[in-house]
Amino acid sequence: MNYPCHGILFFLVLWAFAAALAPAAKGLAVNWGSRTTHPLPADITVKLLKGNGFDKVKLFEAEPEPMKALGKSGIQVMVGIPNDMLAPLASSVGVAVEWVSKNVSYYISKYGVDVRYVAVGNEPFLKTYKDKFLNTTLPALQNIQAALIKAGLGRQVKATVPLNADVYETDSGVPSSGNFRPDIHNLMISIIKFLNNNGGPLTINIYPFLSLYADPHFPVDYAFFSGSSSPVVDGNITYTNVFDANFDTLISALEKNGFPSMPVIVGEVGWPTDGDINANKENARRFNQGLMNRILQGAGTPKRPTMPDIYLFGLIDEDAKSVEPGNFERHWGIFFYDGTIKYPLNLGKGRNLTAAKGVQYLRRQWCVMAPEANVLDPSLPAQISDACTYADCTSLGYGSTCGGLDARGNASYAFNMYFQTMDQRKDACGRFSNLSVITAIDPSQDSCRFEIMIDLGRHEKAKPKSSAGEKKGLLISFVVAFIIAHLLSD
Repeated sequence: MNYPCHGILFFLVLWAFAAALAPAAKGLAVNWGSRTTHPLPADITVKLLKGNGFDKVKLFEAEPEPMKALGKSGIQVMVGIPNDMLAPLASSVGVAVEWVSKNVSYYISKYGVDVRYVAVGNEPFLKTYKDKFLNTTLPALQNIQAALIKAGLGRQVKATVPLNADVYETDSGVPSSGNFRPDIHNLMISIIKFLNNNGGPLTINIYPFLSLYADPHFPVDYAFFSGSSSPVVDGNITYTNVFDANFDTLISALEKNGFPSMPVIVGEVGWPTDGDINANKENARRFNQGLMNRILQGAGTPKRPTMPDIYLFGLIDEDAKSVEPGNFERHWGIFFYDGTIKYPLNLGKGRNLTAAKGVQYLRRQWCVMAPEANVLDPSLPAQISDACTYADCTSLGYGSTCGGLDARGNASYAFNMYFQTMDQRKDACGRFSNLSVITAIDPSQDSCRFEIMIDLGRHEKAKPKSSAGEKKGLLISFVVAFIIAHLLSD
């Protein structure tokens, strides 16, 4: 018997299993939003998640295609419930039981989705909602918890409520003075007590970018993890960035109210790349790389040295998202809408972001302002406004990636976004009173991208194929089987 040969073969078997089981990176979490006119196909998105080491994802609702695609993917899922569902869920345990059955139990049993959390509502206590959800959030949470227990999922799936960081505050400007907002203090304590009793975490969304956006005098350096020019001294602790200070303000509020060990998840944190003068690729890369370094190092905050689960916001841009908070709302993704990379991001172990594969696009053609059209045409402003009513023109604003275009460029950008949003229908480019024309020449300029949308029809017609993971598994199984057979034959 040839022992040296068997030693090599045994090593190959171990390597094969290791290759099958080893993740690209561990412990990365991200939000997957779906407010897009041309969504990246769910199967491609799941491969994008796995290829970049994300093993946890938060969905804002239980949409069928993403949920199915996440089945047996090895990705843990937090599935959300929109705020408009809070009232019916609060009104009846039966409604909650039905929701859990259709949106949790069904996907776990039929598709093998690894649901770990149900997020009841999304920032329901924002001041801009004017108390609309104050009376329904806790009852909805209680009924969802009861429904999970009834479904036999009480241990496997935990309920939580994602809250904006405006639910707590500090009257002295330092984290140690943190407490919950007076107007919702008792409600917050009731929610936290209920979560704590049922083993659920408190989920909080923290946005340093919004601090900078809301206050022109906010120290820019303090918004980033590498900042040091504007520290906040709180007793014997020095805070060099707003994320740590904000998170520890929450921890102080929890300690003050009798919950010093309450588990906390950061449900959303990130930086947009467009739609505002401070929303650009350079700032986004600086912030998200600093955040990624902290996650990879497991470095927490002064009050919580262990890093909590942090869900990056977000995975891809959403061109149909509401811009009421600001034009930047459609540009939070670390990837563009189609899964292409915006900027480099070191994921640790020498790995960088990898783009989505297999995306099918509409034809390489654009709708632009006709060469013979006059920018002084009196109907032009109305035509641009009309185009931007139905398409995403947020990149045209001041300080944005396309903010430097001239009048003709602005018109072309607006016409093209409408043309692409309408799936390049000929009448879509012809609706602008003879001011537009279709061209095969890419009109993109510098950082201003004239998009071509995803061809949804081609993806829908495509026949299902074995995923890369399945092919890899089959190959490894074949190799292992061959080696074992060879060993036995000896």
